[in-house]
Amino acid sequence: MAKAAKKSGKKAAGSSKKGPIVPLYAVPIKQCVARGNLREMKSMAAKAKKHVSDVQAALTKLEQSIAKLS
Repeated sequence: MAKAAKKSGKKAAGSSKKGPIVPLYAVPIKQCVARGNLREMKSMAAKAKKHVSDVQAALTKLEQSIAKLS
């Protein structure tokens, strides 16, 4: 799978070298805030913003496909 990901220019899931995968939902974000580490909070915020942007783009494509089939 990693070879296919390299060919497409995308990283394989879980191939980050920055540490474990952190799910970006309310509990990990709240725990991050509770720890009070500014650097960690900024990093979490950037990752969450990117994730939300990616999900929004995927949702837009999904809605366009639904509209074409309706």
